Amino acid sequence: MSVEVSILSDVEDRLDRVVTAAMPALSRSQVRRLIDDGHVSIEGVVAERASTTVPVGTHIVVDQPVLRDLDIGANEVPLQVLFEDEETLVLDKQPGVIVHPRPGVDEVTLINAVRARYPQVREISDNDRGGVVHRLDRDTSGVIVFAKSEASQYALKEQWRQRETMKRYLAIVEGRPQPAEGIIDAPLGADPADPRRRAVVEEGQSARSEYRVLEQYGDEAALALVRIYTGRTHQIRVHMGAVGHPVIADRLYGHPSDVIDRQALHAWRLGFTLASNGAWREFEAPVPADLRDAVHVLRARHDVAPSEIGALA
Repeated sequence: MSVEVSILSDVEDRLDRVVTAAMPALSRSQVRRLIDDGHVSIEGVVAERASTTVPVGTHIVVDQPVLRDLDIGANEVPLQVLFEDEETLVLDKQPGVIVHPRPGVDEVTLINAVRARYPQVREISDNDRGGVVHRLDRDTSGVIVFAKSEASQYALKEQWRQRETMKRYLAIVEGRPQPAEGIIDAPLGADPADPRRRAVVEEGQSARSEYRVLEQYGDEAALALVRIYTGRTHQIRVHMGAVGHPVIADRLYGHPSDVIDRQALHAWRLGFTLASNGAWREFEAPVPADLRDAVHVLRARHDVAPSEIGALA
């Protein structure tokens, strides 16, 4: 569920400043996030940059997600807790669950479920995303972090912004990556041909991923360990697709697979500094059954021995 707000600019200025002035309930950082997520359009075209200059009289539309009222459904969303203290909650997100509200999707989200069980999170003044530190796509499983207070949310998000975290994913990708390990350093932005997608674009945001093949299944697929140094929308999915090896069963960037029904991507390990005591911690989410089963099928199909990743044994 969302609310559409129509704005007619009365000054020539940056897009984020114009929207913030017209919607004082939102902070400038919240407005920038709406722009980054594709929720702001200029004269009917989705805006790509907060810094875009808009002339006087420009028609701007903001599609602002609205957090659904917490109801009994929120308590039915399972929370698999990997760690928690007074400031931070670390969860093992299951595939198929949306992290936070977005336009056109009217269903209970993970933030609904967190707020239902941790009422203090509802006091964080960050629009509909109070408590959210980072995101995982609906069909991506694995480690995700929520803040329990405004102070911890700021501290944690700063680590993500400063790239001080360690993020490692497991992915099954199409084909035989050559070389078997490498770095993909390519800017990402909105796909000019499809607003639902991201793409490698010259004027996009910097994005860096590093991959290493752990197991190769003939020419059909490979199990890869991917580390990302930035956190752009759909980063691994777009980067691996850009080098010709999209994540298998990815409905947006890849092709259907007979071994798994959702994109084979799992946020396996995440390291960051706890907001409560400054200690560095690393958390690991067990590989879910569907991804583990897919690996076993591919191993059997191509007579491949297990790799060093013990989580997939």
